[in-house]
Amino acid sequence: MKLRILLFSLLGAAAGTCLAQTELKFGHVGEPGSLIGASADEFARRANARLAGRYKVVVFGSSQLGGDKELLQKLKLGTIDFAEPSTVMSSEADIFGVFEMPYLVKSREHMKKIENDLFWSKMAPEAEKKGLKLIAVWENGYRHITNSKHPINTPADLKGIKLRVPEGKWRVKMFQAYGANPSPMRFSEVFTALQTGVMDGQENPFAQIASAKFYEVQKYLSLTGHVYTPSYVAVGAKKWAALPADARKIFEDTAKETQAWVYEKAARDDEELLAKMKTAGIQVNNANKDAFIAASRPVYEEYSREVSGAKEVIDRAIALGK
Repeated sequence: MKLRILLFSLLGAAAGTCLAQTELKFGHVGEPGSLIGASADEFARRANARLAGRYKVVVFGSSQLGGDKELLQKLKLGTIDFAEPSTVMSSEADIFGVFEMPYLVKSREHMKKIENDLFWSKMAPEAEKKGLKLIAVWENGYRHITNSKHPINTPADLKGIKLRVPEGKWRVKMFQAYGANPSPMRFSEVFTALQTGVMDGQENPFAQIASAKFYEVQKYLSLTGHVYTPSYVAVGAKKWAALPADARKIFEDTAKETQAWVYEKAARDDEELLAKMKTAGIQVNNANKDAFIAASRPVYEEYSREVSGAKEVIDRAIALGK
């Protein structure tokens, strides 16, 4: 009898431990093998090790929990806990359009300076006004153009090209200035759109292009490097405030510490993934970046006019890169 009571007590304690552990959902749009996906997985691994028994971060990739806009809405509603948005943030707060400006970010070291000098003071508070708290800056990467028609050497080569872009109005304006016909579309729909000819091309970092296997339905990869896009670790402001202070600190510290891992992986992947895609048969060309930079001036001018405080942030970001 005593043995039976002891056994039930142990089982009850174990069940209590399981019940005490809270599952937190982390949603993103990256496919397996993408930098976005690998970053989320690494963060979850580190956070779960530090908070074992209390919280468990469970990652849902490949748009399982929705596209970028849906994920941000779910953060605000509190139905998910973490997301990793990128370009879409410029649709939430106009100041994030700074990272839509072509050829602004020169390197990851430059990005670190922008983060330290501008991001936390000028940008993150604007996201918080929209019900989103950003706890770290990671990376989506330098973006390049693929298409099924011909190599893109100058903006003139984009004339008439139906180009999928992410959900951010300044990316649309940029490619309109270059002469393309850009259309926002959820990432999960892009492969089929390229395969069927609904879209002629798209633009993304190597990690997104390779993990989604766009090279299977695109003939040309043009190395434009037109925009560097950060990604962010985002949480819903209300749900975040409800977490215990010590847990919030661990999540935030872990997210920020993961950045170094993300940057190292991103740099390594740039070389490896380009080689992989060349081997797969996609034709690669180096674009005339000077021609693209010259064609980008109207986008800077319009953004600076439309968005309060934008010119100050852009001027400072450029100065940090010198």
